[in-house]
Amino acid sequence: MSKRHRSQETVPPPRVELRAHAHNERHRMHAELHTVAGLVSNGVEPDDVHEPGQAWRVEAHHNKERALQKKGRAAKRHWKTKDWKRRTVLRKQRALAFRQLAD
Repeated sequence: MSKRHRSQETVPPPRVELRAHAHNERHRMHAELHTVAGLVSNGVEPDDVHEPGQAWRVEAHHNKERALQKKGRAAKRHWKTKDWKRRTVLRKQRALAFRQLAD
């Protein structure tokens, strides 16, 4: 794994601790949403239920300004689009046709 973004002064936390923290956050979010869903299904009006706001979410990005800038841009298309296989087959057929013409 590349180490160019790691500095020698700071030691990253162990991977086990990072995974445990992420698991704890996912569990906490799930429990909050489960509580809200249970209240609504037991007859409490949805308007009366305190729905967890933005504060319950895990911080998804280290640099929020950069994330907002990227969100505004159009997403880059992945190289493997729907037409990927069709284009590959067409490319092979074209190459075969040129080989047959050359012979």
